[in-house]
This record gives sequence, C-alpha cells and structure tokens, in this order.
Amino acid sequence: MSAPGIDARVLEALQQASSLELYQLSTVIERLLADPRRILAVRKDLHLGQTVRFVDWRDGSLREGKVVAMRDTQVTLHELRERREWKLPYAAIEPPQPDPAVPPQAAEPEPPQAPQPTREDFRRGEKVAFEDKYLQTVVGTIVRINSRTATIDPGDGTQWRVGFALLRHVLDV
Repeated sequence: MSAPGIDARVLEALQQASSLELYQLSTVIERLLADPRRILAVRKDLHLGQTVRFVDWRDGSLREGKVVAMRDTQVTLHELRERREWKLPYAAIEPPQPDPAVPPQAAEPEPPQAPQPTREDFRRGEKVAFEDKYLQTVVGTIVRINSRTATIDPGDGTQWRVGFALLRHVLDV
C-alpha cells in the first residue's frame, strides 16, 4: 500500500501498529482536525468562486475545484475535471496562498475600536442588519426590544433574537 506524499517509513510503522493503536491514533487525528484554529487557518484565505486543490479521499490524489459554499466545518467544491460536487472538511483543502492583490499589513497601530452598540442605540421599527452563523447578512425590522436582545423580523416569516453588539443600522437609500 502506498499513499502519495506520505513517507514510506511512516506507512511501514503504521502497518506494524495494532488495530487498537491505529484507532487511538485516528481519534487523536480527528480531534486535531476539528480544532477551530486549523479550520480558520484554511478558511481565512478562502472565498466563493476561488479555485483550490483538495485531496480525493478515494485515492489520495490532489484535484482542483471551485468553492461554491462554505459552512462551519465543511466546504462545498465543484470539481473542474469531473464536474461533480464535493462536501469536504476544511482539512482536505490545500491552504490557499494569501491574495497577492491585498498587500500584507504593515505594523501600524490599530485604530481604537468603535464603541459597541447598546440597547439605547436602537428603537422599535428601525431597520437593522446582522450576520447569521453562516456569515450571511440578514436585514430586518426591530419588532421588540428586551434588556439584552432585540427581536428582528426579516419579513420571511421568521424572527431572530440578536444581541445589540451584533446589530448595525441600515440606511434606506
């Protein structure tokens, strides 16, 4: 058995391991791959429509695909060669190089953060926006103000309870 990109000595050592040792190793690897810092290290340079290389779990080869969706723990790619979709963990993606069009930031002092909005900054009936857990912008109207959250109605039959720090005003143009 050979796997591209894996040292032959490592493969030989793994073949000598017992099933229990292999299982213990796989649980450690699963935990390491699920670490949010590893996911963010790959995700921070990804964007929709970007072409990336990924590992085909069937044979270990690298393939190319375009990013069509990004979720919390996995990315959906449209493979260019076979024209099929893959849902893969971020660990299966070759980390993309930072965008050369965006120059690296020089060591400038960061400007002070704007104060976070509070309950007093919002009123019932105002139009606001926030990002949901999939980083999609949701725009809606405040229908209720509680002590820590505002209830937002985006007009699609749902309601969201959102902390004031996550809200921003939307100006009607």
